[in-house]
Amino acid sequence: MKFGVSTFLTDQGIAPAALGRAAEERGFDSLFIAEHTHIPVDRRTPYPRGGELPEMYYRTLDPFVALASVASVTERILLGTGIALVAQRDPLVTAKEVASLDLVSGGRAVFGVGVGWNKEEMANHGTDPRTRGRLVDERLRAIRELWTREKAEFHGEFVDFDPVYSWPKPVRRPHPPIYVGGGEGAFHRVAALGDAWLAISASPEELGPQIERLWSLADRDVPVTVYAVPPDPEVVEWYARLGVERALFYLPTVPEVETLAHLDRFAEVAGRFR
Repeated sequence: MKFGVSTFLTDQGIAPAALGRAAEERGFDSLFIAEHTHIPVDRRTPYPRGGELPEMYYRTLDPFVALASVASVTERILLGTGIALVAQRDPLVTAKEVASLDLVSGGRAVFGVGVGWNKEEMANHGTDPRTRGRLVDERLRAIRELWTREKAEFHGEFVDFDPVYSWPKPVRRPHPPIYVGGGEGAFHRVAALGDAWLAISASPEELGPQIERLWSLADRDVPVTVYAVPPDPEVVEWYARLGVERALFYLPTVPEVETLAHLDRFAEVAGRFR
């Protein structure tokens, strides 16, 4: 099993470059960071985990700027969005951002994607929450066209452009891996458009059957990366037995000294399985 780190990077926690360097020094293979452009003050959509929405949600750094900073001080670690909110992103701009990150990092970009839960946030981007799933599917298809064709064009319900030149192309061919986040409602997207499933940490009794259903639907053994894993050896052992490819430990958004202590604890747990 591979081990990485998942977190929210904000202006109140460790700096991106310092985190990337520390994670790579401790042997982690990947860093996945969250995205929110903003959080509406008047929000009716409940926080999925219940209670008050943590402040880190509206203080997140731009993921591609932050990951480019990490790329500049690292050599091996994969640089992932966990997740990029495609329902809120222009596909032409996003294709260029991901490809640019892949280029400057030497082919280390991972495009973790999702639909999103905050209806008021996506509405501020002009997205109708009722059609966000179809919108994301179209944008992902358009982005793949922009990455893989010299003269790319796309004509759909939501995305429409005549032939265009869009460079740079990604270093990794045919394109950076797309990790699709979400629950079972996203399985059709994983099967059709994804290179891996980015699952939220759950009990083995819940996650095991989900993986089996996904593999049956996709007619292939889709790699599974689990997001927000606690540093519990027993939980990690469960995931290893389920065939999970990668566990992403959840790193709280805290200052550098506290962050390094968390990373040391994660590295100690990961070291038991290497």
